[in-house]
Amino acid sequence: MKESPVSPKGATEGRILATAAARFALFGYNGVSTRDIAAEAGVNEVTIYRHYPRKRNLYLAVLDSELGKVSLHGDLLARIAEAGDGRTALARTFELIVKALTSSPEFLRLLQYGALEVSDDLDPLLRKHLAEPVKVISRYLEPWIVRGELRCASAEALVLTLIAIVLCHQPLHRLFPSGVSGAEKMFESYAEICVA
Repeated sequence: MKESPVSPKGATEGRILATAAARFALFGYNGVSTRDIAAEAGVNEVTIYRHYPRKRNLYLAVLDSELGKVSLHGDLLARIAEAGDGRTALARTFELIVKALTSSPEFLRLLQYGALEVSDDLDPLLRKHLAEPVKVISRYLEPWIVRGELRCASAEALVLTLIAIVLCHQPLHRLFPSGVSGAEKMFESYAEICVA
């Protein structure tokens, strides 16, 4: 099957989004101007405004695009299903979440800046892109909660906590340095609470 060529308009918009994603991930929403993005993308600033009437529209389009790239690895889901005990299922779930969310450090920084700078607009995007993966992963953990091997109010709450560990570990560690290094250590501490 022959691929359709990318239109110049699509290529320009893609270049704007890629450049904006990189700049916003480094400096946040408030640290980047549309002029900076235009210069680096090799377009006129008016071109950006033709595609995105406001800088906030561009920022949200970047977040939407990047969140749309999050995917669950089927092989890792299968490993959760094959787990012999709750602790192993929990560890494999954490591995899946780490792989899904840490495909690039820029993605994590972009989400962290988004949470700080446009949290009201970020919430619907997170629900749009992460609600279904959270439900899918939760179904794999539910049997372990029902059996009493994992102590948690709900499987979804457990999955959301693991996501929070991945997303928030770096900034929290910078603010409150401790002997805990890496999200894995934080996970291990949390797993001790969850495993009956």
